[in-house]
Amino acid sequence: MRRVLLLVVAMVAGLVGAVATPQVANAAEVVNVVGLSPTRTAVFIRSPAMNQVVQVQILHPAGGGSRPSYYLLDGLHPGVNESTWTNATDAERFFLGKNVNVVMPVGGFASYYTDWDRPDPRFGNYKWETFLTRELPPIIDGQFGGNGVNAIGGLSMGGNSAFILAARNPWLYRAVAGFSACPDTAMSMPAIVASIAMRGGDPTNMWGPINGAGWRDHDPALVADRLRGKALYISTGTGLPGPHELELKPQLAENILTGGPVEAMVFACVVGFEQRLRGMGVPAHFAYRPLGTHSWSYWQDDLHDSWPMIGSAIGA
Repeated sequence: MRRVLLLVVAMVAGLVGAVATPQVANAAEVVNVVGLSPTRTAVFIRSPAMNQVVQVQILHPAGGGSRPSYYLLDGLHPGVNESTWTNATDAERFFLGKNVNVVMPVGGFASYYTDWDRPDPRFGNYKWETFLTRELPPIIDGQFGGNGVNAIGGLSMGGNSAFILAARNPWLYRAVAGFSACPDTAMSMPAIVASIAMRGGDPTNMWGPINGAGWRDHDPALVADRLRGKALYISTGTGLPGPHELELKPQLAENILTGGPVEAMVFACVVGFEQRLRGMGVPAHFAYRPLGTHSWSYWQDDLHDSWPMIGSAIGA
């Protein structure tokens, strides 16, 4: 009888091992690390979900020790060789000396940093939610000093995505920030659909039929209770030219002619989202700027203004 029991135990152990082995084999892995400076590192990670190598850049303290992590997402047109956060703002200088990992994925053009239902002929196999919430955090915590305490934020598309990811993975983040973002998928659906279609993608490849169950499953406004207890920061301008439009820069005309109307739409959407959260009794900080377009100079301001709230929430 004892031999039979031992045989059964051995068979069960073998089955468990057979199930566990593929999980280990399919774990994301670091394939290259490039130190760009004492406080900035490029990490290249093979993602099984997307079947490609994804670059992530990290701003971090020069010394060792554990620290929280702030995942900072890009907009519809992310940087190619680096995040636009380091290319268009003073993020690298701003976080210098702060005890935090600022984790910035490179890429994700018009992806909404989500898992697409189907590969898209234009964009390929997008599985960003799996990468950002399952594959990447163990690497940040296990190899780059993360202590398991996280925040997530972003601008425009990245701000919407930050709230979507936090609502779908509430255990992972203590704070969420969205700059010029309206994380109410139903309200912003026309803009989301247009932003993907105008860049050659098929919006139905993302979450299925427009306004279907997949879109509702990615609507933070419908599950706002999952955001309760987190530090929530949302900012928007009105679209009217503001102080940064007084600066002479190559993109000035685009900021006014395109960024103005876009920000005006975001403003209206954010007002509605605030009413939704207040109606559900979910606290959040809404930063309304009386002026300002949909442009990087304002997002740099937002990054600075939101940090006391975000940093405090994660103990940075």
